[in-house]
Amino acid sequence: MDWEDMIEKSELRKYDLYTQFALVSAAEAINEAKVDFQKLNRDKIGVIWSSGDGGVSTFEEQFGEFITGEGTPRFNPYFVPKRIINIASGAISIKYGLRGVNFTTASACSASNTAIIEAFNYVKWGKADMIICGGSEATITQSSIGGFNALKALSTHNENPQTASRPFDISRGGFVLGEGAGAIVLESYEHAIRRNAPIIAEIVGGGLAADAFHLTGTHPEGEGAALGMRMALEDAGISPADIDYINAHATSTPMGDTSELKAIQKVFGANATVSISATKSMTGHLLGGAGAIEAVATIKAVQEDLVPPTINTTDIEPDFKDKFDIVLSKPKSRKIKYGMSNTFGFGGHIASSIFKKFEG
Repeated sequence: MDWEDMIEKSELRKYDLYTQFALVSAAEAINEAKVDFQKLNRDKIGVIWSSGDGGVSTFEEQFGEFITGEGTPRFNPYFVPKRIINIASGAISIKYGLRGVNFTTASACSASNTAIIEAFNYVKWGKADMIICGGSEATITQSSIGGFNALKALSTHNENPQTASRPFDISRGGFVLGEGAGAIVLESYEHAIRRNAPIIAEIVGGGLAADAFHLTGTHPEGEGAALGMRMALEDAGISPADIDYINAHATSTPMGDTSELKAIQKVFGANATVSISATKSMTGHLLGGAGAIEAVATIKAVQEDLVPPTINTTDIEPDFKDKFDIVLSKPKSRKIKYGMSNTFGFGGHIASSIFKKFEG
């Protein structure tokens, strides 16, 4: 499918880049899932989407033009719909005529994982047959870079930017911003079977919790993260020993990576056999879109029995170096029946989801 087939050029001026990302990723997911909306009850098909900053580039551009102008407001007629955070979910529903549940989750860097878990719950409750869910972000802007830099959250390995994101490494110093989107077509098993859908995995559990600790920092002992993972395991009805792979939140920040490993140790025990990796080392940190692309990576790991690697990391934190199977440099083949995806956000938001291999 070509990009031009997903968004008409006449529509582009209506959408910020984050919404364009959302429409393209949703179209790719819908196409892969072989969905024919004409044959389905669109009153029972919804969209739950997420973003951390929404149309921040639109906001920055328009105010920049206003400030540098002569002072007369000349805002684009689409200024408000382009910048507000809920427009991506609305745009997807409008494009396909989906009249079911429709809203946006706003929980910072855990937002798109939250959207997926909310979609899972709505389908479980019988309030939807199918939900297009995920998240998108387009925040590589002066204000975003400046703000995160002021927080000292960004990597300063500028002399070698290709290896700047190095989760779990003792030399890590912060994250690298990424942009993009991830989308999932989530539906009930019965609905999928009726339409002969190409099922690639199951979602079986989701845990939502809070650190209740700090505006921007994770709990140093990983209390909220541990609670979220335990809640996801309880929801799935499985034990920690059943999880074969964890796609860690692991943004490459000094405190965040360590607190997550402490949380994993609390839940899974020392010397656990679970394999761990951080795909942010390859994608950068997509903020509100992170959980969506990491859910896709986790699903593919479960489907293909292949753990994606953590790149750039060479010297793991000594307290954890020999306690976990942290997969470095190259993918690792292993049987994966259950995979977990962790996301944590500013404000203490915690979201953990669990995916299972589809066995027909």
